[in-house]
Amino acid sequence: MANIPTELLRTFIKAVDLGSFTRAGDAVGRTQSAISLQVRRLEELLDVQLFVRGTHRMRLTDEGTLLASYARRILTLNDEAVSSLHRPKIAGGVRLGAPHEYTASLLPVILGKFAQSHPGVMLEVTCDLSRNLLARQEKGEFDLVIALHDDPGDAHGVKVLTEPLIWITGLDHARHTRRPLSLVVAPPPCIYRNRVLQTLGRIGLPWNIVYTSSSYSGIIAAVRAGLGVTLLAASTVPEGVRRLDERDGFPEMGELDVRLHMNQETATDAARCLADYIGASFA
Repeated sequence: MANIPTELLRTFIKAVDLGSFTRAGDAVGRTQSAISLQVRRLEELLDVQLFVRGTHRMRLTDEGTLLASYARRILTLNDEAVSSLHRPKIAGGVRLGAPHEYTASLLPVILGKFAQSHPGVMLEVTCDLSRNLLARQEKGEFDLVIALHDDPGDAHGVKVLTEPLIWITGLDHARHTRRPLSLVVAPPPCIYRNRVLQTLGRIGLPWNIVYTSSSYSGIIAAVRAGLGVTLLAASTVPEGVRRLDERDGFPEMGELDVRLHMNQETATDAARCLADYIGASFA
């Protein structure tokens, strides 16, 4: 089976796109006869005729049309492979701040793949509540912060995800049916906590905080044990819990934005690379 040299395919596609061997030659710095010779070599290699001869306007044969489709895909893959293998080597440290629930759910896979692709980058990941992370970033503690935002008009950072909020309870417990409603929450200034207390207060549903933890794993363990209910972003809801909605008597809780924060003026190449990777992965 014949192997098609990519330089012949590039010449062929250039001639197709420009509609002339002469213009194709001008574009690549070769003569019209050199372009014609390369196309002829390609035809001999494949044992097909690519252009209809003897017409005033250059026109592809059926075989030429088919090859043009394959050639574009082959050249695209070739260029992607070369670009990937010759990308600049990114190195350095990145201090990343993120909410507990994301470091326990989505981020391990994302950061694991990033580390494999960029072994020269050292990641230092810190968990905290979103508002605390943003305040600490202002003090220079982080290069990059993933944070939740409860104000849809907030234009700070780059939005990478919009999350619906979900009530959850334990699988084998009925604590969610009792009143006052037992809540498992994080301490202030937790955005979930604020949304829950404001919403329950607005609709007049009595509540009682029975368990407080700043740890995502601690909150999930308390919910699974039947201590109470909590609220989480949809993508961070784990296995082994039950989702609650309006059919269970729980109000719709709306959405939150996940935004990525980075100081563009001081960001290193490593921080920018990680920011792009996280943004694409969340999307």
